[in-house]
Amino acid sequence: MAKTSFEQSRIGFIGCGAMAKALAGGLVEAGLAGDRIRASDPVPAARKAFEAAIGARVFEGNDEVVAESDLVVLAVKPGAVAGVLAGLDPRAAARPIWVSIAAGVPLEALCGALPKGARVVRTMPNTPALVRAGATAYYPGPEVGAADLALVEQVLEAAGWVWRAPNEDLLDAVTGLSGSGPAYVFLFLEALADAGVSQGLPRDAAQTLAIRTVLGSAKLALETGSHPGVLKDQVISPGGTTIAGLERLEAGGVRAAVYEAVRAATERSRALRQKK
Repeated sequence: MAKTSFEQSRIGFIGCGAMAKALAGGLVEAGLAGDRIRASDPVPAARKAFEAAIGARVFEGNDEVVAESDLVVLAVKPGAVAGVLAGLDPRAAARPIWVSIAAGVPLEALCGALPKGARVVRTMPNTPALVRAGATAYYPGPEVGAADLALVEQVLEAAGWVWRAPNEDLLDAVTGLSGSGPAYVFLFLEALADAGVSQGLPRDAAQTLAIRTVLGSAKLALETGSHPGVLKDQVISPGGTTIAGLERLEAGGVRAAVYEAVRAATERSRALRQKK
C-alpha cells in the first residue's frame, strides 16, 4: 500500500491503555496525523491521557470509533472482548478491518462475535512495543485481502518488527517465546546484576552493565545476522573466564530451563485458548 494511502487512513482503538497508546504514538511518528486516530475507553483518565499524548479524538462509547475508522485495533483485556464486540452496532462493525491484540482470543471467537464476512487479524505483540521495539506475530482471517494486510502491517510496524505466522496455532508458541519472553529476559537481567553486586560492584553500575550487555549483545546478533552460537564462540578463549562461566551455566541447566519455560508458557496459552 502506498504511503499516501496509509496517511489517509483512519485508525481506531477500542481501549486506551498503554499498548494502544504506544501503537498510536508509533503511527503518529510514522506520518499519520493524530486527528486521523479515534479511540474509546470507559475510563475518563485513560481517554484524557490518550488524547493528550496522541492528539486523537476520544469517546466513551465504541460505536463512534468503529463508524469513523478504516481499521480498528481491539486493545482490551481478553475477558472483555466478547462483551465489547456484542455491544457494537452490527452494520458499522462489518465495515472496518479488525486487528485484535487481545492475548489468547482465537480467530474463531473473534469472527463469531463480529458480523459475517468481517475482516479480522489476530496478533500477539509483546511489551517492548511500548518503546517501539516490539516483536509482533499475526495471522489473518479468511476474509482479509492483500490490500488489507498491507495496511495492517504498516500499523503493526509502528510498534516494531512484524512476522506473519503460517498458521494460527503457532501464535501459542509465539506467546511462549516472545510474548512471555520479556519476563525471562528481565529475570536474567536481575540475576546478572545481583551477581555483579555479589562480586563487589555498586548496585547502579551492576544494573547498567547488565542492561547494556544484554542490549548490545542483542543488537550485535540482529545487525550481523550471525548465529548466536557463532557470536558466543567469539567471546570464548581457551581456558579463559568466559568458558568457566558458561560451564557453570550449562551445569545449572540454564538451556534446559529455557526450553521448559517456553514449553510451559506455550501449553498454558493453548489451554487458555481452548477455554474461550
